[in-house]
Amino acid sequence: MPTVEAPQEVIINDIRYPIKGRVESIVIPRYAPKFTTGDVSGESQQGRSVVQWSDNTGGIGVDRITDLDAAQGRDLDRSWYSSAYLRHKRHMTLPPLATTTAASGVSGIFEVGFIGDLSDSIYASFGTSLRQYAIATDTWTSRHTLPAVATDSVTGPLGGTTYLFVAHTGGYSYSTDGSTWTDDTTDTRFLAFWDNRLWGISQAGQLWFSLTVGTEVNDALLPLPTDYVTDLFVERDAGGEHILYAGTKEGLYAHDVANSRFVLTELDLPFHNDAGRGIKRWRGATYYPAGLGIYRYQPGPTAAISVHGPDRDDGLPDERKGTIIGLERSHNDLIAKVDSTSAAANDFDVFLGSGAITAGDVIDPDVGISTLLAWDTRGWQVLWESAANTEAITASYVSNADGGYRLWWGHNRRVLYMDLPVDIVNPHETNDRNYGSAATHDYPWLVAGEETNGLALRMNVHVADSSSTETVAVSYATNFSESFTTLGTISSDGITTYDFPNATTPTGTAFRAIRPRVALARGTNTLLSPDVIAVNFEFRKKLTPQYSWRVLLDLSDEYAGQSTNEMWADLRTAVASSALVNFTFRDDTARTYYVDVTLQGQEETGLDETGEVLVTLAQV
Repeated sequence: MPTVEAPQEVIINDIRYPIKGRVESIVIPRYAPKFTTGDVSGESQQGRSVVQWSDNTGGIGVDRITDLDAAQGRDLDRSWYSSAYLRHKRHMTLPPLATTTAASGVSGIFEVGFIGDLSDSIYASFGTSLRQYAIATDTWTSRHTLPAVATDSVTGPLGGTTYLFVAHTGGYSYSTDGSTWTDDTTDTRFLAFWDNRLWGISQAGQLWFSLTVGTEVNDALLPLPTDYVTDLFVERDAGGEHILYAGTKEGLYAHDVANSRFVLTELDLPFHNDAGRGIKRWRGATYYPAGLGIYRYQPGPTAAISVHGPDRDDGLPDERKGTIIGLERSHNDLIAKVDSTSAAANDFDVFLGSGAITAGDVIDPDVGISTLLAWDTRGWQVLWESAANTEAITASYVSNADGGYRLWWGHNRRVLYMDLPVDIVNPHETNDRNYGSAATHDYPWLVAGEETNGLALRMNVHVADSSSTETVAVSYATNFSESFTTLGTISSDGITTYDFPNATTPTGTAFRAIRPRVALARGTNTLLSPDVIAVNFEFRKKLTPQYSWRVLLDLSDEYAGQSTNEMWADLRTAVASSALVNFTFRDDTARTYYVDVTLQGQEETGLDETGEVLVTLAQV
């Protein structure tokens, strides 16, 4: 590669040329200027870009967005993961308060097998111990010992009397008052009410019905192996009539009552060991979980099937991935129980009536983080999450018992509950509720671009209802690291501005990707929550500099063995080149550039080939 050997010389496409004056260096603007129509906004400023997060109703599940996504408003209502309440536009608050009830009094390792209600009271099983809860005194009272661990329950009328039925493989138990219980030995795994009858299905798939309590008549047999049935429920058929359905590990089967058989529906799926657990009919369709996914099945002349689980988009963080073990329905949300634990303790045979385990048996309790996720047909949000390294979430139930509309669930050998709204949530207004103690909200990674570096300038955080005890901590991480840098904690209302890296030296923080985080906390008053209204992030897009140079070539005489005619021809070859050509005005190869060449010259006429040429050499 040739280098410059004399003053007032440049090299273009390996040819030496003499110049007049100096080489002019210019930085090429790589962004087109911004044009604003109408009122100005933060994005109107030429030297910076602004991302505003003020609507989080799109829910969790988006891990990364680009600067182009942000500029076009894509996924700005989404977050990566959040334990905050996200249903209100321009508001982010603490989640609903979850109350843990008193210990059941049962010892040993066990699971909460079912939760149900009867006569305005909540009942649950702890291992094989069936107990009644009194919310006024926060106490559990033993009512019955089940022959085996509960697998399902249902409350409803049979023969004009309301019963609570509890299934347990090998039979079912029932009561009309919660105090006196009868055990039936008809093999039963799941229960349902339909056509003024009680229906049950065994682990082997044998369906039965009862018109009179304690008298069962066998009906259809599910054409699948033993232990493939996962639920029994009521849904409409293609003609709009309510019928029984069996959820299985291979899809949905409809009950043909006239012919005492099961018929495979259009929801015909590959085998999944955890599929079909806790199926629910909600807002005119059936929701069928499979792992972390959920199929929406709407029967009709042409069945409609779509997917809506929390595994959509980018899914969940690794430590919170798991299996949906059941669904519950409420006025506002379809609620999924996600068991993210690592090791199952499913050997129910070791349980005794007291809840203890037999000598010599060792059961490792499940460990991990379980969650309750809620879907309102637009996005998923977290209603509750367990502490790390706790046992699995199990049973759940939505009930009006004990004077309130609540969600109840079993976790870590305890029963918890949460108040639910009795009306449809207004997305523009926050509701009065009891709040949980803390929440963390992680925004998506903002990726500056494939060839762009970002420079974080400042973060403006708009907060309301804050105080010395109701606070919002602000932090950020860069370049896909899990290590967060604290910017500060907000304890007063208004807009708080944080400069990067700090207010003393606001020189900016370089990033390829950046993730803001806000952490909400309250004091002892459960009726108070800080409210994050908006987070505005200002940054600069910085591309690698590109240069152009202008030089005035002196073609008045031959130079370096080249005539003026030859220099003109070589110069035109450089201009016409499809490939970039080399250019340098230094005496070292390290400062050789590859450029596109254009020219503007003044030439003599006739046989005189001399002249001066203004050449522009630009990096691209």
